[in-house]
Amino acid sequence: MSYPVQLDVTSPLRYERIQIVLRFAIAIALGWLGSITGWLPGLVFFALPVIAATVVSTRGARRYLDDVAPTLWRAIRWLLALTAYMLLLVDRFPAGEATDVQVNVQVGAHPTTGSTLLRLITSIPSAFVLGILGIASSVLCVVGVATILIDGQVPRAILAFQRGMLRWQARLWAYHASLVDEYPPFSFEESEATPTDRARMI
Repeated sequence: MSYPVQLDVTSPLRYERIQIVLRFAIAIALGWLGSITGWLPGLVFFALPVIAATVVSTRGARRYLDDVAPTLWRAIRWLLALTAYMLLLVDRFPAGEATDVQVNVQVGAHPTTGSTLLRLITSIPSAFVLGILGIASSVLCVVGVATILIDGQVPRAILAFQRGMLRWQARLWAYHASLVDEYPPFSFEESEATPTDRARMI
């Protein structure tokens, strides 16, 4: 089954140990360990539907999808690239356009003010499962840091799990922002994009 959000990450063969220090500094600065279930996901969770509802109610669905959605998606892509860095999927902080994190969305939603706000509720099951899986992801981050310190590599199984986490997050955020109508699948698996007449990539 195809899903209109596609994500893939190119992970390095070897990791620099100094990047662990940088990640630790960023974690302290952002309160990353607490933000896994705290302010950052909470801010994104509430902000995306509110932004969508506000624009749709004042400017209409087409203006939201044409004018606001591309900018909003660029911000989401950067947050996904930052998450990829913190999850040890990549070894460079996303200072610019992240070429090692490829994520695209086929915009094909039909948002209304009511449907955008309703996603604050309909997104809860997927967000809840993602939060539970985030506990395992945090443990794997610790294991990944240890393996980097030992031999400069991260096991493929850990990278596969973290890549699946990031893919799930990308799909959930795109749905939550009313960029797609299809509910995100409860799956880590990648699916082939199937463009439709009503969809366009951003």
